[in-house]
Amino acid sequence: MLPPEATAVEAQQAIADEFAFFGDWSERYQYLIDLGRRLPPFPEEWKTEANRLQGCQSMVWIVPEGDASRLEFHAISDSSIVSGLVYLALRVYSGRSAAEILATTPDYIEKIGLSKHLSPTRSNGMAALLAFIQARAAAVAV
Repeated sequence: MLPPEATAVEAQQAIADEFAFFGDWSERYQYLIDLGRRLPPFPEEWKTEANRLQGCQSMVWIVPEGDASRLEFHAISDSSIVSGLVYLALRVYSGRSAAEILATTPDYIEKIGLSKHLSPTRSNGMAALLAFIQARAAAVAV
């Protein structure tokens, strides 16, 4: 999945702009579900325990590729809303350098109001996903 925006900052602003179009959270949840459907196909053979993201109530699998100059993340969830959350994180972070990933705080979560509208278990899962991405970037940045 190539990021449509040139930088993580631009991706976060685009996400905030898109979510601003929706008046209520039922529309925003539907949009999240629609975004999750845009995730590229995820090979069944990647759905292993080794690729499973720990800390999520839903099943989430994530496979990182690349090096410090460009890290890509492939991921999917068995939950449609969580797949939308995965899509947003990949849009911001996948296809970026380790340095850009490490320098980018996930401001979009607050900007679009996700922090107030996610259940505690989904918030924990989102935090686990972002921590995994940051940890991978830190590991290859050295």
